[in-house]
Amino acid sequence: MTLQLTSALFADGDMLPTRSSCDGEDMSPHLMWSGMPDGTRELALTMVDPDAPAGTFVHWVLWGLTPSTHELEEGLMPDCVRDGKNGFGRTGYGGPCPPRGDRPHRYVFRLYALSSTLSLDDGASLETLEAAMNGRVIEQAQLTGRYAR
Repeated sequence: MTLQLTSALFADGDMLPTRSSCDGEDMSPHLMWSGMPDGTRELALTMVDPDAPAGTFVHWVLWGLTPSTHELEEGLMPDCVRDGKNGFGRTGYGGPCPPRGDRPHRYVFRLYALSSTLSLDDGASLETLEAAMNGRVIEQAQLTGRYAR
């Protein structure tokens, strides 16, 4: 079975809801996954905007999800989750906020099934997370939403 990442709020390639953006409540979207690979000890999740004018912009970095977790409710995080720093300079979720008038930006969510747990400090960067995951990724899944202002 292949790891799959989906949402009840948007399909792959569809527009993200306004409430998940800086124009709404800046609330993390509902995400769910299935097809957990054998040997998974931890899950990590990232969200980036590869269309940002200054290069890839980090919106969300988190890890510490247990393999028994199969979804993130809209705007809610399980106690086990650890947050990294986003491009807004704070930890946690930072919703889409592209420049007004830009074509729709892509927001790429990636879920990583890891073979071991990570020991990272809260506020770790995407680069730090990626380095820590090196050699530990069993499988990954991707879901892309779009947003424009």
